[in-house]
Amino acid sequence: MDNLTHTLTGLMLSRVGLSTRIPWGPALLMVASNAPDIDIVTAMFGSHVYLDHHRGITHSLFASPFLAALCVGLWGFWRREGFPWLRAWLGAWAAVLTHLMWDWTNIYGIRLLEPFSNVWLRLDWVSVVDPLVWAALLVGTLWPLLGGLVNSEIGARGGRGRGTAGVILILLTVYVGARAALHARALATIDSHIYEEGRPVRTAAFPDFLNPFEWIVLVEHPASVRISRLALNEDFDPMAGRVWYRGSGQHKAARLAAATAPFQAFLRFSAFPYWTVSQIYLGDYDAFRIEACDLRFGAPGEGRFTVGATIDRTYRVVDSEFQFSPKGRMPRPR
Repeated sequence: MDNLTHTLTGLMLSRVGLSTRIPWGPALLMVASNAPDIDIVTAMFGSHVYLDHHRGITHSLFASPFLAALCVGLWGFWRREGFPWLRAWLGAWAAVLTHLMWDWTNIYGIRLLEPFSNVWLRLDWVSVVDPLVWAALLVGTLWPLLGGLVNSEIGARGGRGRGTAGVILILLTVYVGARAALHARALATIDSHIYEEGRPVRTAAFPDFLNPFEWIVLVEHPASVRISRLALNEDFDPMAGRVWYRGSGQHKAARLAAATAPFQAFLRFSAFPYWTVSQIYLGDYDAFRIEACDLRFGAPGEGRFTVGATIDRTYRVVDSEFQFSPKGRMPRPR
């Protein structure tokens, strides 16, 4: 999930009582709820290095208590005398775990079991950026402030928003559960149809950015992939959408590109890679342009979660790089 969601979730945890009697407790929990994203430091070594390490060991269950301890250690260093170390660590650990749970719910995935397993786990329930989650958390954040202004006008004693925060956390839990049920229904719908390409190898349903009842569905066959939209309140047409045919990944130039570091990082991450091979003009001769994208994040040619390489006519790798989104454009949430 995005960092605003993580930060405000930490604030809600603080308000329900997890930061009680901890100096600057709300700030500690908000920092701890973002602590797993410390892996962003790997981005200075290149986008493919960041891709390879993001949501890895820092997002694992194994590392979570140590990340919480790091946050608390930095927090308590300045106030060692009388600092509630255990209470602060438990609260920070809970905040770190909410980060892992949020990230598990979306399509990017998370390697929860590192260092014992590097398998990507994902639930595909919630978009990486979910406006409804934002709205709920912002209401939970601002409502006590508004209530405090009203109370000050009428002379009543204001609360700290504990009840509001509890309600918001319960509502978010219900919301995620509802999205899980809708996701299961979407999968059941696409699995119940017959496709002209035959029996699917795999199927997947990814959440729409805004509408919980709309899903982007992917139906994979041995030689093709069909991507379409499914509205759960409408009849589903299994022949709708666009079909992408496979084959380019076996090209000699593609095999050379696959050996480069950016492609290796991409292939370790990608759940639905799609390859394209095209001829381009390089100086005074033809060359090959190899690209592979992850169909979870966009269609071929859109430049989202795409790795590319140029191979000259002597089959030498000229360049290779990975990009999260087209140059000059912000990543599109899904």
